Order: sequence, then C-alpha cells, then structure tokens
Amino acid sequence: MARIAFIGLGTMGAPMAGHLAKAGHELTVYNRSIGKAKSWAEAYGGAVAISPAKAAEGADIVISCVGTDDDLAQVALGREGAFRSMQPGGLFIDHTTVSARIARQLFVEGESRGIHSVDAPVTGGHSGAQDGKLAIMCGGSEPAVAAAKIVMQAYATRIVHVGGAGAGQTAKMVNQICIAGVIQGLSEALRFAQAAELDLDAVFEAISGGAAQSWQMDRYWGTMARDEFDFGFAVDWMRKDLGLALDEARANGATLPVTAMIDQFYADVQAMGGHRQDTSALVRRLTRA
Repeated sequence: MARIAFIGLGTMGAPMAGHLAKAGHELTVYNRSIGKAKSWAEAYGGAVAISPAKAAEGADIVISCVGTDDDLAQVALGREGAFRSMQPGGLFIDHTTVSARIARQLFVEGESRGIHSVDAPVTGGHSGAQDGKLAIMCGGSEPAVAAAKIVMQAYATRIVHVGGAGAGQTAKMVNQICIAGVIQGLSEALRFAQAAELDLDAVFEAISGGAAQSWQMDRYWGTMARDEFDFGFAVDWMRKDLGLALDEARANGATLPVTAMIDQFYADVQAMGGHRQDTSALVRRLTRA
C-alpha cells in the first residue's frame, strides 16, 4: 500500500480519497477549509495536515483535486506547495479540470525536481466519485501513468492514457464540448415535447433505447421535466470548463461556434440565479409551454 497525500476534499475529492482509504492506503489529507479535512479524517481515519507541503512530507504519491489553475498552482508550486517537500521519484497526480498550459508547467517543474506528474481530469460526476466509477483521461509519460493507474483504480472503472503532458486536460475539454451540445439538444427536445403536449414518460420510453439515447437523457430527462436542477455538476463549473476549451481553441486554431454559443446560454442561466444548479438547468432559458 502507498503513502498518499490527498489535497482537496470537495464534492469529488472527498469520496475519491475515501475509496483510497478503504483500499488500505495510508492517507494524509489537506483542505483549505480545515473543518472538512477533520471531518473526513474522523470518517475514514488518516492524518490531517496544515498545508500541502506538510501533507506531502514522506508521501509516495500526492493527489490534488481543487478548483482552478490558480488553486492548483498554489497547492503544487506555492510557498507551502506540495512540490516543496516531495522527494525525487515521487508521483504527483492532478484530478482538477484546468488548462493544458498549467498541466504542462507542472510536468516541466516536476521533471526539474525528479517528480513525475500526471494530469488526470475525471468525468462521471459526484455519483461516479461516490460509487468509484469515474472515467479518467491521463496525460504524462507512460511510466508515470502506469504508476498512477495502480492507485486510481480505487475510484475509476476506465483509465485511458491519451498522450503527453496536458493531453488529459485537452481530452477533458473534448468531453465538456460534447456534453454542452447534448444538453442543449436535450433541452430543446424536452420543451418541444411539452409544447406538443406529449406524455413525457412515454416519449422517454420511446426514444431512450434508440439513436437519441445518451447518459444525459437517462440522468436528467425526468428531473428537467420537473424543473429540478440540484443533481450534479454546477453551471459555474461548466462555464469555467467551456472557457478553458474556448481558450485552447484560440491557441490551436479549432473552431467552436456551438460551444461558444452554449457558453453564453449558460451565462444567461447564471443571470437567472442558476450558478449552483446542475448543467441541465440550461433548459430554463427556453419557455415552458
């Protein structure tokens, strides 16, 4: 079993760290809100650290799951960051959805210190984290990803090495681009069915087993129909992720007209007060018949 420092015990990080503890790994945890770290330790055991650097002392592997590029830079490279105390040969795994730029920066910084780095954003939502059924897309060297897989399998059912440093983050952008388009189509379809006064349960039964079927439809059709939007990934986080994709597209020359439009649709949902509602709240923009 490995000695693991886990940094970031939010909606995703807490259950992921819990799976590692249940698998028998020795954990030291850090969270910006110390109360969350103490509550987690009471539930799962392990030690609580006062900084990322303290958490990383003596660890074989450091895993982070925070919020933004700035958050990641702080916990990894800051004055009290994990890289300050990690030893040569250590492995740093980041599950935050951030820019490919900072993923590549961490890789370079790590290499200069003898630290192996893997950018490993996840998909599957809070339920996937709780159930240990996440999908992970990884960027980094083959040996580093192979080592990371050994511990990540505690909370993931699909782990794919997609390329070098930053490739995991770029693949996550592909994932979010796909999701945005599907949810917009699902929103329009639902409102169309309501305007046509169709039985929504019957429509779902008719189309969910065919070419229109999607994970988003299976999860959200019923809750969207009932105007319930507290079941998953928040609108604020989706806007952050789409912004990352649009920035990367400007750098690599890709054209994302639909993504740019849906990003603005999500801005409308934010203006309606839907910041913390899940991504299916996109349907709120469309008039209900």
